[in-house]
Amino acid sequence: MAAFARRKAQRLARPDPSRKRALDARAAELARLLNARESFCTTSSCDGRVIVTDTDDMGMKKKNCTWLLVTHDPCVKGDVMTALKKATGDAVFKFEPFVLHVLCRELQDAQLLHSVAIDSGFRNSGITVGRGGKITMAVRSTHCLEVPLSHKGRLMVSEEYIEFLVHVANQKMEENIRRIDRFHKGLELALEAAVPTDTLFPEGPEKSHSVYVHRRKRRTAQEQADPSRELEPQDDTESSLGLLAEIMM
Repeated sequence: MAAFARRKAQRLARPDPSRKRALDARAAELARLLNARESFCTTSSCDGRVIVTDTDDMGMKKKNCTWLLVTHDPCVKGDVMTALKKATGDAVFKFEPFVLHVLCRELQDAQLLHSVAIDSGFRNSGITVGRGGKITMAVRSTHCLEVPLSHKGRLMVSEEYIEFLVHVANQKMEENIRRIDRFHKGLELALEAAVPTDTLFPEGPEKSHSVYVHRRKRRTAQEQADPSRELEPQDDTESSLGLLAEIMM
C-alpha cells in the first residue's frame, strides 16, 4: 500500500504531457473522483474527439502528423472543409471515443472499474498486470471511425460524403457522451457500495466466492437511480465476468 501511495504521488506530481497540457472537462471530473480514493490513480485520458490529421504517407503515426482540426464536441462540415484546405499530404478524418487509464492498488479495485465500464457500454475495456505487479485498468470503447479523405493534398471524396461522415461522427460523439455519463454515475454508486478489502476477504481470498460480491447491490442501486434504462443483451456480462474473476483468483 505504501509503494502504491508513493507511485501515485509521483505520477500526479508530473506535468501533463498532452498537447493541451490539461485534462478534458469530462475526464477531469472522473479523474477527481478516482484520485480522491487511495486505491486509484489516473494516468491518461481523453473525452473523445473528432480530428483531421495530415501526414506525408499513410503511416498514421501521431508523431509524424499535423493536426488540422480537433474538437471534443460535435463538429460541422464547414470546419472540416476549412481544415482540408491546409492538407498537403494524406488527410484522415477520425472519431476517437473516450479513453481512461487508471493504476489500481489491488486486482479487485481494477475489477470494480472494469465491471462499471462494461455496464456503461465501454466493451473494449481491459485489465493488464505488469511484471512488477503494476495493475492498470483501461476504459475503452469500440465505436471508432477513421476515413482517408485526401492523397498528396488532393481531395478524394465529395463534399456530400464529408457531410455524411460528419453526421456519423456526431452521432458517435453523442453516444460517447451518454456512455461517459453512465460510467460516471455507475462509478459513484459502485464506490459507495464497494466493500472494503479487509472485510471483503475476512478469511483470505480463498474463502471468497467472487470479487464481484458488490455487483448485485450496485445494479439494484443503478436501477433505482434510472429505472428507465434497460441493459442491452450484450451488456449483461455478470456471469462471464464472475467466471473470469474466479479463474484469475
